[in-house]
Amino acid sequence: MDPQQQPQHPLGEMIASAADGRFPPVDGGWQRVPPWRPGLEAVVAFTGHAVFAVSPDVTDADLSRLGADGFGGAHDPRLVSALAGQDAWIDVLDVLLVARGRGSRLSDLVRRPDLARHPRALHAAAIRDDVEVLGRPDPARSAVVTLGRGVGGLCELSFETELDHRGGSGVALIEAALAAVPQDRVVVAAAAPGNAASLRALLGAGFAPVGSIQLFCRDGYPGTR
Repeated sequence: MDPQQQPQHPLGEMIASAADGRFPPVDGGWQRVPPWRPGLEAVVAFTGHAVFAVSPDVTDADLSRLGADGFGGAHDPRLVSALAGQDAWIDVLDVLLVARGRGSRLSDLVRRPDLARHPRALHAAAIRDDVEVLGRPDPARSAVVTLGRGVGGLCELSFETELDHRGGSGVALIEAALAAVPQDRVVVAAAAPGNAASLRALLGAGFAPVGSIQLFCRDGYPGTR
């Protein structure tokens, strides 16, 4: 992705501010922004404040009627299900985390087009733009990192280690990925709360939680279109 690209989407601006410690007001309220990617919508919750990245056909009255609020109501499964509709793809509820690129020349990750069919890379390509697939130089290694334009137009990282290299290797992989991102650029990552191993790796590599996010696509999973 373009290393000069800066967040232009309002949600990206909010997340970038949160990365600097400036969070939305803890007012129990909510606000709406347009989707950052056509067909992909989301509910994002910060502490005491929610953001709906939804299409214009969803009215404020709809959101209020469904019980939207900034104190947990935004992630009520009934609300998300009603917004998404019967034929939708609804992603899991994830912790949203942020870190900063480190702009180091010491990253030992290289582009690995041979890993483009890895499930992690395929999923990234389905819901993000300008995705780069990175990995270790050794072609026998299958650990994968993706960097792409994701939530709110920000650089989004995802990763997966090899089964036989787990137990601390995730931190090193994430740190190598952050070294490949320009200095101080905001990087986001998402992990399911139950995925304790990924959460520990992200936290160990310097990511900090800022909120939660749930994606949905009304027309079904975008990777199958």
